[in-house]
Amino acid sequence: MTIEMIAIVVAGITIAIGSVGPALGEARVAASAMEAIARQPDMAGTITRTMFVSLAMIESTAIYCLLISMMLMFKLGPLFETAAETAAP
Repeated sequence: MTIEMIAIVVAGITIAIGSVGPALGEARVAASAMEAIARQPDMAGTITRTMFVSLAMIESTAIYCLLISMMLMFKLGPLFETAAETAAP
């Protein structure tokens, strides 16, 4: 296997693992927030605001995984050579 093939496989694994973890975390946060709102409806605004901040922080993990996989694809993968050929004057 060449380094390009390894980069593509690692990018796929990164996206697979990097999307499952945040999805489970977001589901748990949403379920906990709904339970908290059901217990204290008068605090719904504060709970919702805190939930959205937490969801943004959890989602950043998935974005970092996407960034790493894109770097692998374009820096080490075959798309790098194609992009370099089209960018050459």
